[in-house]
Formats: sequence, C-alpha cells, structure tokens
Amino acid sequence: MLQVSYIAAHFDEVVEGLKKRNIDPTDILKKILESDKKRKQIKTESDQTLAELNKISKEIGLLYKQGERNKAEILKQKSVLLKEKSKTLAAELAETEKELIGLLYQIPNVPHPSVPAGKDEADNEVVFEWGEKPDLGPHALAHWELAKQYDIIDFELGVKITGAGFPVYKNQGARLQRALINFFLDRNVAAGYSEMQPPHLINEASGYGTGQLPDKEGQMYHIEKDNLYLIPTAEVPVTNFYRDMILSEKDFPVKNTAYTPCFRREAGSWGAHVRGLNRLHQFDKVEIVRIEHPDRSYQALDEMVEHVKTLLQALELPFRIVKLCGGDLGFTSALTYDFEVWSAAQKRWLEVSSVSNFESFQANRLKLRFKDKDNKKRLAHTLNGSALALPRVVAALLENNQSAEGIRIPGVLVPYTGFEVID
Repeated sequence: MLQVSYIAAHFDEVVEGLKKRNIDPTDILKKILESDKKRKQIKTESDQTLAELNKISKEIGLLYKQGERNKAEILKQKSVLLKEKSKTLAAELAETEKELIGLLYQIPNVPHPSVPAGKDEADNEVVFEWGEKPDLGPHALAHWELAKQYDIIDFELGVKITGAGFPVYKNQGARLQRALINFFLDRNVAAGYSEMQPPHLINEASGYGTGQLPDKEGQMYHIEKDNLYLIPTAEVPVTNFYRDMILSEKDFPVKNTAYTPCFRREAGSWGAHVRGLNRLHQFDKVEIVRIEHPDRSYQALDEMVEHVKTLLQALELPFRIVKLCGGDLGFTSALTYDFEVWSAAQKRWLEVSSVSNFESFQANRLKLRFKDKDNKKRLAHTLNGSALALPRVVAALLENNQSAEGIRIPGVLVPYTGFEVID
C-alpha cells in the first residue's frame, strides 16, 4: 500500500499517476489525509494522557511516603479519570487506525511514469518481438485435439475427478510437465536464484502482505474452517518469507525461485478463449522473486525481463513482450511486462509470464525494510516474474511443433524428457 507520508508530500503526482488507471482518487486520498490527521491528534492526546498518568502515579507514591495521605487520595481519584480517558482514547485510536488502513487498502499502486495510458489490453504497448511464426497450414490441430490424439492430457478425466479446469497429464504429457519445471528451475538457479519450496497454503496475513487480500479475495480458494487460502502463485509465500524483516544493504539482491502448483477460481471465465490449457483453476508455475534496494529495482526488472527472454528463446517459441497500460496494470504493480507466445493453431498470442516491479507497495504492507548506510530504516522494493507458467507454454509447444511424424521436443528439453518426439 502507499505510504501516507508519500501521499501527503506528492498529492498531485499521486492523483495524476492513478488517473492512468482510469480512476480519480482525489476524494479518497483526501479522506486518507483527514483520517491520518485525526489519528495523529488522538495519538498525541493519548500520549499526553499517559505521560500525565505516569507523572501522577509517581507523585502518589511520593506523597504516601511523606505521609500526605489526603493529597494522595485526591490524586488517585484524578488518576482513575485519566485511566478511563486513556482507555477511551486507545479505543478511538484503534478504530481510526483501522479506518485508515481500510482506506489505504482501496488504493492501487501508482504507475511508473513510463506506463502508457489506456483502458485495457488493447492499449498495451508491444516493446519487443522475437522468432518466426510457424505456418502449419489449414489442417493444424489445436493443443486440446493434439492432447487427445497422443493421449498426453485428459481434460474429461479431470472433470470427473474434480471439475473443469483441472486437467490430468498422462504419459509423455506428464513427463513434459516435469521436464519444463526442472528446466526452468535449473536455468533460474544458474542465474543466481536460490531455490525454495514454500507451502501451498497461506494465512490471511500473507494474503494481505502481497496484496491478494482484499483485492483478489474472490479469485482465491478459501478453506474457511482453517481460514487458509490456496496460493494463486509462488510469489505470495516466497515474498512473505521476508515479512517483518529488517535487511541490511549487503543482503541485496535477494533472489529466490520456486515451483508450485497455483490455484485460481477464475470466476466468470468462459468461452473459446479459455478452452484446453488456456485458462485453468490449477496449473504449474515456476516463479522468480527479488528483494532489491530501491536504487536498483528497475535495473533488476530489466535483468529479469532479459532472463525470461532466454527461457523462451531456448524453447524456440516465437514471443513478444508488451508493457501493460494503466488500465490493464495489476493492483499492486508499478510497472509490468507481459510475455506472450504465439499459438500457431489458435493463431493468437498467449500470455505465459508477467514480470513486475511493485516498488515499496508490497514492502509497506509486509513491513519489509532495510538499514541504509546511515543506519536509517527504509522500505525495500519487491519484484516477481513467471519463469515460466506452464499451461500456455505447453499449448504453444504442442501446436507449433506438430508434424505428421509427431510433436517435436525442443533440443534443450530432450535431456529432461528422455525423448525427442511425442508419438
């Protein structure tokens, strides 16, 4: 979430920045500043009351020692009133702080100045494109047809076991999944990321820490009895490793990678664009997460983008990178680049990765700080990226590499799959 001090010092800048998201935050930002002013006033009065109470308590003890019992009793009556006042002020302060946090949770991150204005994905800016789109002719099969023909993914069995959006990977399809996971992890580790294996369930504090709550509550699977949530991405538990931590400058960069299944309700998703692997409720993804010094976070973002490029190039998949416009930008992100691979049979681009800089937005919620060279505590910057999400990568691999002899496996994956062709 945004810092109140930043909003106060850069009010017009914040308003103009958030207008890129097609919202006018002026009224709610004013409410935030009013609520913070009220909080400070109550806090000052509360501190003064406590100070006076402590002073009186010492005086009472001294008066009893001096035998001034009557004076001590008078002060005791005053202290009772002060205690009641202090209790009332503490309740008012807690309520005001709750109101302030509730208002702050409604405000998304301020877009980076380079984020283009726009309403939706149609206004995103293509910044890079690589590879030739294969021409498979009129008889090319979509991946869901190939999956059935080669018996590698069973969508109907997934429906039987669980429901739509929970496919079963079989035979060479299961081995391809495992190969991609290991390939991505190995490449990430080679690039300096430490491999982690986080829990697949998170508590409420973790959801609030990275911004899934309250913004995306309807998209998450909630286990009400235990008040736990199935993770939508490894970003959430991995970034929360550092919640309530104070790092030092020498700790940077913090670089983690993790494989997890991901769970998303995807409420309201329907139509041809979600067929097959295009949109699932459970899918596999390898994530990279970085905690950075604020002065280096955009250099780190560029490094992450370059790293994801190398993964797709190694898989020989035509892809493009788009910079998200304000209207398509995620709630917590200041700047996001999406990677999209070309689907030769569906003849459209499929998103396989988002690489984002959240600046201090998540860190403020997480209380993730570091001590600078002057020993001053400052908020760190957090970043994350998919490296990579598997379903649409698999879809593109199957479609783009189909032939009469079978489906060719890219050379970099053969040591992991143990076969060169799905047949």
